[in-house]
Amino acid sequence: MATPLSQIVLSPGSAITVSGLSWQHYQLFLSELGDSRATRLTYSDGSLEIRMPSKLHEIVNRLLSKIIFTLAEELGLEMVDLGSTTWNREDLDKGIEPDSCFFIQNAGLVQGLNPEIPPNLSPDLAVEVDTASASNQKLVIYKVLGVPELWLYSNGRVKILDLRGEQIRELESSLAFPGVLVEQLQSWVALRETGTDLTVVKAVRQFVSKTN
Repeated sequence: MATPLSQIVLSPGSAITVSGLSWQHYQLFLSELGDSRATRLTYSDGSLEIRMPSKLHEIVNRLLSKIIFTLAEELGLEMVDLGSTTWNREDLDKGIEPDSCFFIQNAGLVQGLNPEIPPNLSPDLAVEVDTASASNQKLVIYKVLGVPELWLYSNGRVKILDLRGEQIRELESSLAFPGVLVEQLQSWVALRETGTDLTVVKAVRQFVSKTN
C-alpha cells in the first residue's frame, strides 16, 4: 500500500479491506498498528479487514458484555473476559479480534493476570456487533477457530449462533447460559433504548432471581 496502515484514518462505523496479503504481511501490520488503537482487524486467506467501531457498536458491545458478566456472577459461574484479544492461527491462515470474548466453561484453564493460553483453546463465547461490515466471513473464522457460541447483533436484532456443527445454526437459548432465551436478550437490549447500562444490569439480576 502507498499509505502505511498506521496512517490510515477511518471514521467511526467504517471499514476497509486490503487483499493479496500474506500471513507475514498481516503479522507486520499487527506489529505496526500496535495494541493502543481503536480499530479491529480480521484476517482470512490473504484478506485483511480494518474497521473502526461506531458509538452504537461500542454501546451494544459493552452492554452485551455486561449482560454476560452479570449472568455469570448471578449464576455462580466462573468467567474470564478477554475483550478483543487477537486470536491468530497461522495453520488456518486466519486471525480475528472479537468485539468481546469470554472463557466460561474453560475459565479455570486461563486464570491469572497474564495466562498462557493453550494454542488450540478458543473462547467459549464471543460477541460480534455487525454495524460496519458484513459478518459472514467472521462467522467462518469463529467456526474454524473452534468457538462454540457467538452472540451476533445485526440490524437491531440479537442472534445466538451455534458454531459447533457443519452448519451454523440459530439457537433459541444460549449454550453458556441455557436458561437465557434469545428473546430475553433482545428485551434487555431494547431496555437500553430508554435506560442506562445499570437499568439492564438490574433487570438481568431480577431475571436470575426469579428463575432460580
